[in-house]
Parts: sequence; structure tokens; C-alpha cells
Amino acid sequence: MSDFVADFMAKLKAKNPAEPEFHQAVQEVVESVSLVLEKHPEYNTHKIMERMSEPERVIMFRVPWMDDQGNVQVNRGFRIEMNSAIGPYKGGLRLHPSVNLGILKFLAFEQVLKNALTTLPMGGGKGGSDFDPKGKSDNEVMRFCQSFMMELYRHIGPNTDIPAGDIGVGGREIGYMFGTYKKIRNEFTGILTGKGLNWGGSLIRPEATGYGAVYFAAEMLGTRGETLEGKTCLVSGSGNVAQYATEKILDLGGKVVTLSDSGGYIYDTDGVDREKLAWVMDLKNARRGRISEYADKFSSATYTPIDAGADSNPLWDHKADCAFPSATQNEINKKDAENLINNGVYVVSEGANMPTVPDGVEVFLKNKILYGPGKAANAGGVAVSGLEMSQNSMRYSWSREEVDNKLHNIMKSIHKSCIEAAEAYGAPGNYVLGANIAGFKKVADSMIDQGVFG
Repeated sequence: MSDFVADFMAKLKAKNPAEPEFHQAVQEVVESVSLVLEKHPEYNTHKIMERMSEPERVIMFRVPWMDDQGNVQVNRGFRIEMNSAIGPYKGGLRLHPSVNLGILKFLAFEQVLKNALTTLPMGGGKGGSDFDPKGKSDNEVMRFCQSFMMELYRHIGPNTDIPAGDIGVGGREIGYMFGTYKKIRNEFTGILTGKGLNWGGSLIRPEATGYGAVYFAAEMLGTRGETLEGKTCLVSGSGNVAQYATEKILDLGGKVVTLSDSGGYIYDTDGVDREKLAWVMDLKNARRGRISEYADKFSSATYTPIDAGADSNPLWDHKADCAFPSATQNEINKKDAENLINNGVYVVSEGANMPTVPDGVEVFLKNKILYGPGKAANAGGVAVSGLEMSQNSMRYSWSREEVDNKLHNIMKSIHKSCIEAAEAYGAPGNYVLGANIAGFKKVADSMIDQGVFG
């Protein structure tokens, strides 16, 4: 099958030039599922990989808006509707200067398999804009979101495509977009998830991705008869995912010693306790400050700037048991992965999407550590988005305990699916292969059932 993989990737790269993140995501999956394609030639007959790697629809549009000085600004908006074989498109909206077509296609492709793993009926999509909400006033963000939704509303709906938040899109942005949709369409429907609790949101939604990554790590540790109690953990990022991963690690008895942002990271020898975490949440969510301020506030911590051009990130070079990369894609390179192994880390649960480069993944797999790839480990966020959709459809709201229990059970189910798929194809303990195969088979079988348009 190596010839098939090489030929497939050559054609995909020629058809989708200058999209390295998309190439990386597809290659990982096609290498994993080559085992499935050997046993089930019908998938090749139906051109499943070719169809899965081609978006059903790509929407690209301009977003003009006016800043506080009265100047007209123009950004580019996107929505990638990747695959709807098992349900309506579901996936976040990202507002960040790095957003481009290739990154969103990678995220949408990953989302298809991630959503398939959740057990919920959701297809995969992704969208956003190169607009940067950092440094913008609330009114500027509102005007951008209103303009963005003036185009996006044509393409979404409660049974068609239900976006959520992502990097740069929190409760404020979701609120502005939802209000615009409601005004245009004159209807109150669950066309976005991540909404405020007063108007259709779900409890546990902000916490879900971080909580889920920790629940997945706990399930992996359980295969070795261990728990998170007493484990030292490295967490990258300081946004939503990192904050709630830290909270759940504390709940389960672990100790978090690092947090970061794009400028650098803090290392706290005493650990980030609940009081410190509350301070970080206020810093990042309300005051929108920098993580460097943590070291000024707490004497037990040191701050180290991160050089984006360096050959490794010093955050991953500390003694620890577990790592939760929760910042962005490709934040762990091969050297970082080696440093983690050399410092005793044997559990990696990815809160971010594809945070480890392929060479780094190989290091983890070679050393047979407990490695949970993002499409499995961080599926908790979209899982609770799916639960929010269910609550909207029923005009009902579950309690915090009910949603958290459902999330925990979904993460257990995802873990079980990964374990069983990996064992079935001769690679026990390989969560990368297990997640890719389990997600692929569910989507592929659904596509075949629905014919060539499926």
C-alpha cells in the first residue's frame, strides 16, 4: 500500500498546492487506513479517500467592516463544508491572522473524523477569517461579526451547518453573530453552539475540550492501572482549553506547572492551584493580559520568552509525567518530543488540533507512550456542542452534572473505539491508528450507503 499512499499524496498535493497543514492531516490518515483499504477493497472502488479529502463545498467571501476611526477594513471569510455523511456540518469558526484556506481545510478534515468518534450524528466543517480580535474594541468586533454573518447566514442552519467557536471566537463573538442571524432570518434556532446560558447555551460547553482531554488521559492511564493522582503535568496555552484542562487535572489530583501564550511560558514549581488558576482566567478572559504577568504576581514562578525560530520549545523540557499541548497546531516538533520522553513524560493528551508534527508523533509511537491524538483526545468540545444542539432541538436544558456525565461517557466511548480499532488491525495501544481507522470506517460506510453523492 506504500505505492498507493505515495501516489494518492502526490495527486492531492498537486491539486491542493501550498497547503502543508492539509497535506499533513490527510497523509496521517491515509497511512493509517491503508491497512483498512487492503482488507476492504470496496473503499477504493468507491473512491472513499478521494471523496473524503475533497470538501463538499468551499465558501469564501469578503468581510468589509468599519473601525472606530471610521476607516473601512476588509477581511476574508471562509466556511469549509467538508463532509455530511453522518449528519449536518459541525465545526468551529476561527478568527486569527493565520487563517487561510489550507489551515481551515486541515481543521475541517480532522473535524470529520473527530465528530465521527463522538457517537453523535455530526458531519464535519470549519470556518473563520483572518480578522484578529486582539486589540479591537467591542464595537469593532461587533461590526466585524455582523458583516461576517451577513454572508455566512446563507449557508448555515440547524439541519445544515451549525458552527461553533474556536480560537478568537468566544461567547462575545458568538453572541454578536447569533443576534445578526436572528435579525436577518427572524427566527430563533440553534444555528450556533457556544451560546450564552440565558439564550440556548449548554452548561459545561466552555469547559468541554479541556475536560475531555483530561478524561481521555485518565482513560489511557487506566489501561496501566494508574490515575492522574500525584502526576506532574505540562500544559501549553492559557486560553479556554488550557484553563479547563488545568481545572480538571486539579480535580483528579494532578499538578500543573506550566502555562503559556504566544510570547512565552511560566514554570511554577509550586503548581498552578485553584487560586492561581482563577487569577489566570481573569487575566486572559477579562483583562486580556499576557501570561508574563503571572510571574510578576506569584514568586514561585519564572517566565521564559519563547523564540519561534528556535529548534525547540523550553516549555517541553521539564521533568513531568503528563503533557497536554493545548495551544495550536505543530507546537511540538521532533526535538520537543524527544525532550518530553527524556524528562519522563509518558502520557500526552492533545487539547489542541494536530499540535505535534509527524516526526514528533513517530517519537511518541516508537517509545510506546500513552499518546492521545487531538481528533480523539480533544473531541469533548464538539461532543458537548452536539449535546447543545440536542438541548436546543428539545427546548430543554440539562444540569451541569448531567452534561459532565454525558461528556465523560463519550470520552470513555471514544477511548474504547480507538483501543478496539487498533487491536483489530494489529497495532494494540496505537491511538493514532485506532482513532483514524474508527472514524474513517464510520464515515466511509455511511458514504457507501448513500451512493456516489454520499
